[in-house]
Amino acid sequence: MKFSGLTRRQALESCISRGLLLSGAALSQTKLFAAWQAAEAAAQKPTAREVLGPFYKKGAPNVKQLRPAGDPGFPLTVAGKVVNTKGQLVEGVKIDIWHSDHHGRYDLVGFKYRSQLTADEKGLYTVETILPGHYDDRPAQHIHYLISAPGHKTLVTQAYFATDPFFEGDPDKKFAKRNIVHNRELVRPVSLYEGPGAPRAAITFDICMETA
Repeated sequence: MKFSGLTRRQALESCISRGLLLSGAALSQTKLFAAWQAAEAAAQKPTAREVLGPFYKKGAPNVKQLRPAGDPGFPLTVAGKVVNTKGQLVEGVKIDIWHSDHHGRYDLVGFKYRSQLTADEKGLYTVETILPGHYDDRPAQHIHYLISAPGHKTLVTQAYFATDPFFEGDPDKKFAKRNIVHNRELVRPVSLYEGPGAPRAAITFDICMETA
């Protein structure tokens, strides 16, 4: 049977009407469509992939505070949740995070601005750090991610910032400038909090993994 040119819903409807799609229990066509729609609604798009880059380093400690005391840079909170494309929490996930310092330099000797996190029982993670600096090879501010978990495809990606001057105030049109960023969805909005204490920025970077 050919389904060329049909939408997924049309193909499903054809299967049901022809008796080609069966369930373990007797379901009406209406209930079967409802179950399909619920599954479609729960499905999530996997996080877009990016390049690993030359500055990855194994063995980073599991720390949430990445910013050393007294280091320059605008304080930044990065938080998110890890799920798979079915919307389920991912168990045993490891999240490597690393980025440059305020001046655009990576620590290749120690583990400054590097961590390998484990998400909590709700799939949540958070780090306290700074907004990365700019450097010539990749002039857009970014944070590197390498995420792995049993039964899931390893994911390499990056988070970018909608407030970055590199995007000239319009990340929707400028995200592909100089072919630096390949996916608009990786450019995240930035929230600014002014008190108490020093001002700080925050982004949410949720992660969706594909099963292996």
